Amino acid sequence: MPGKPYVVVTRKLPDSVETRMMELFRVKLNLEDRPLEQNELIEAVKTADVLVPTVTDRIDNAVLSQAGPNLRLIASFGTGVDHIDLASARQRGITVTNTPGVLTEDTADMTMALLLATARRVSEGERLIRSGEWKGWGPMFMLGHRIYGKRLGIVGMGRIGTAVARRAKGFGLSVHYHNRRRVHPSLEQQLEATYWESLDQMLSRMDIISINCPHTPATYHLLSARRLKLMQKHAYLVNTARGEVVDENALTRMLEKKEIAGAGLDVFEHEPAVNPKLLRLDNVVLLPHMGSATLEGRVDMGEKVIINIKTFADGHKPPDRVLEAML
Repeated sequence: MPGKPYVVVTRKLPDSVETRMMELFRVKLNLEDRPLEQNELIEAVKTADVLVPTVTDRIDNAVLSQAGPNLRLIASFGTGVDHIDLASARQRGITVTNTPGVLTEDTADMTMALLLATARRVSEGERLIRSGEWKGWGPMFMLGHRIYGKRLGIVGMGRIGTAVARRAKGFGLSVHYHNRRRVHPSLEQQLEATYWESLDQMLSRMDIISINCPHTPATYHLLSARRLKLMQKHAYLVNTARGEVVDENALTRMLEKKEIAGAGLDVFEHEPAVNPKLLRLDNVVLLPHMGSATLEGRVDMGEKVIINIKTFADGHKPPDRVLEAML
């Protein structure tokens, strides 16, 4: 990339990030902060040296097949890369990077917030106050469940799953996990975590399930209708990962029938669309994909994007390359 690369950014980013980008690169910003249509994404890949998309942009084969010869880097603003066709990018010699690590603590915080809100019926109580229908305290009023001493099963013990485990230990939860690979014994000992090779067996024995794995072809509907039915009737499900990991229709049916106690969802299978039946249920807490939504986290993400672009433009391998073998 001779001179300053031409960078197309698909969404509004923090001012400090955009300012730094304009200092370093030739940049086209999205000041309206609206998701780009497919034809606009195609126009972007035709002209850009570097594309900076987010999770709301579907960078599939239909888009990448129109890429111009100058597009050599997709520096995604986010950790997940399920919105990018990695195989098509590789075939066209396009490097893909992401922003791992910087969202770990924020997402783990939100996981614990959802866990507490679901078990202690926080959203129901807040709605009751706002409606003006609260008549005062009573011994049997708004009873939830204590989380201290309960068993938490973490699906996906990567950076975020590990951060959730650390928080859960502080809340007195018994930590269990299922992962593609068992974590190092020293980490298991530190977290006092129990490894389950069988996801089915773990699901059937936990009080709370937290989903913290990425969405890949292998994890699509990992929690299928069959697996969801393994959960105990008093159990809760929390998902701050990706909606596609859970069969949302099956989960909704179970929540309607009270076959599990409740759920806390920050992500949805077809977002921004949400199953209308979920909106009518009191035993589910719904959030608009805000698990990583802190100003500090967004700035850190932007700085990682800048480092990846600058390193690549200088002729070196960017630090956060995404390889299919990693997924």
